[in-house]
Amino acid sequence: MKRALTFYVVCAYAFLHLPLLILAVFSVNASRFTAWQGFSLRWYRAMLADRELLESAANSLLIAGTSTVLATVIGTLAAYGLWKRRSPWLSGGLYLSLVNPDIVSGVSMLGMFQWSSRYLHLQLGMHTVILAHVSFSIAYVVVVVLARLRGFDPVLEEAALDLGANEWGAFRRVTFPYLGPAIAAAAMLAFTVSIDDYVITSLVAGVDSQTLPMVIYSMARRGVSPVLNAVSTTVVIVLGVMVLISERLRSA
Repeated sequence: MKRALTFYVVCAYAFLHLPLLILAVFSVNASRFTAWQGFSLRWYRAMLADRELLESAANSLLIAGTSTVLATVIGTLAAYGLWKRRSPWLSGGLYLSLVNPDIVSGVSMLGMFQWSSRYLHLQLGMHTVILAHVSFSIAYVVVVVLARLRGFDPVLEEAALDLGANEWGAFRRVTFPYLGPAIAAAAMLAFTVSIDDYVITSLVAGVDSQTLPMVIYSMARRGVSPVLNAVSTTVVIVLGVMVLISERLRSA
């Protein structure tokens, strides 16, 4: 039985990671084609010299960083409120936003921004992308923080209140330190989801707010380039490390 399970695990990992391994190998291939002609970092140097890629990466980092901070603050407080109220309707609405297709979310946000532009003169740009990313990142933060709160004993807060602390003091000195690892994990998860998004971003972005996934997609449509292999490998490594750290913090 153990051997069979090990075989299935190996097969699953092969299906998941073999394409990424091939991508990484060809990112250090000296040739532009699939024939191996020796090890070279020329495509990574070309990636660092591409102004469009660097500008889009800077946009992605700005959008992901800003939306992560906002989503983490709002999501943490929302999770705390849901834990206090224990409302199945509110929790159900949260999970609905997680399973909602990206294309539906993107179209709905685009319609909202177009409607609001009639009254607020809100044009598509960096700010609309940040708002959209905050919108879909909040749910991930709430889920991670709420899972941590389910293992928290409310008696600890009640003891702090009995000792003279007010509600904010009890949250800041008792609950918040307990939630620290989950909040950090949720922030990393929100950052990963934000910097990786393409569908919603492409619908609500303006001409001055192209992100790295949008540029990668446009490069792929023009034909597979070795530079694209280098960019994709870098993104996979960075996001993979962040996911591993997030999972480590979440289970702490």
